[in-house]
Amino acid sequence: MIFKRRDLSNIKIFPPKKNKENMKVLIVEPFYGGSHKQLIDFLMTLPNLEIELVQLPAKKWHWRARTSALYFSQVIPKKIDKDVLFCSSVLNLSELLSLRPDLASIKKKIVYFHENQLAYPVQTIKERDFQFGYNQILTCLVADKVVFNSAFNLNSFVEKLGPYFKLQPDFRPNIQQLSNDIRNKSEVLHFPVKLPIYSMKTASLEDKPLHIVWPHRWEHDKNPEAFFDILFKLHEESENFRVSILGENFNEIPEIFNSAHKILGSKIIHFGWLESKSEYTTILSEADVVVSTANHEFFGVAMLEAAASGCLPLVPNRLVYPEIYPKDPCIYNTDNQLFKKLKSFCRRPDLVRQLWTEEVARDTCEKYSTESLTAKYLSLLQS
Repeated sequence: MIFKRRDLSNIKIFPPKKNKENMKVLIVEPFYGGSHKQLIDFLMTLPNLEIELVQLPAKKWHWRARTSALYFSQVIPKKIDKDVLFCSSVLNLSELLSLRPDLASIKKKIVYFHENQLAYPVQTIKERDFQFGYNQILTCLVADKVVFNSAFNLNSFVEKLGPYFKLQPDFRPNIQQLSNDIRNKSEVLHFPVKLPIYSMKTASLEDKPLHIVWPHRWEHDKNPEAFFDILFKLHEESENFRVSILGENFNEIPEIFNSAHKILGSKIIHFGWLESKSEYTTILSEADVVVSTANHEFFGVAMLEAAASGCLPLVPNRLVYPEIYPKDPCIYNTDNQLFKKLKSFCRRPDLVRQLWTEEVARDTCEKYSTESLTAKYLSLLQS
């Protein structure tokens, strides 16, 4: 498809090559970056769609969630002729449709949940802004179709409706009715991941230390303290391993990262965000094990990319992980179990190759690939 770019303030609209037989889709994305951008870029590759994208850069997430509907209501052209409106749950769709009743007349309005604010972990209850979750609930109610990237995402959202509204002092909505209304229009459609070519490590690892990779955001919800505490213990016991700490870091970096840099020292192969995707995939292809200790994960693109690159994924028995990864050899129940697994791999790195074969990796990852999900996304937009 061909997209011609024209700038309008700090948003960008990509009008497509027109074809009378194409389904006309308006994508409204307040946070065009990361997985949100990856999904939209994938949608733009699908055939028989005439896509117009209105977006804002992926900055200041909280303000995008609070105010983008008003801004979009002013910049989306009037009398726009579309068959489908597609947005992420960052947008307050109910607010946009109330400000622009002409958009409410679009036959099919779809909202995609990359995450949900009802189940998003906060360090203290006072940090939870009720309005973010409330906006997502209203968005579900005005949408025609609500799509979640995992069953865990959908179930956690619906199951948290009751506890969430307990924060409201009185005149609460009927939770059962609300749950039914949302479930009846919801479906699970996994995030489409552009997976690397499966490349299992076949060389002997007997003389090479175990290479562990941690590819997550440097934030508290990814639980880096648990991960590094295990590495510190392995280090204290003189186990032989190397580690690459990847993922984005922001203004407020948890102190544990500074401690890890000092304590692990020469055991660190790489420490920090990589702008180059090719350099990133090279590190994944050289690593042996990818670890998550997360307290928050609704899907986990980075883990799947690493798993398809030949890294054995070690994941906790919570969140989305049991939905995606086989119990054996991937899932652990406690941090101590994770420690014991890594300790055994430090002493026998060759065991990783025996457990995470190309066949197991394909069976685990391929169903989430862009190729496998193309038809389902086409059906979502065209039916």
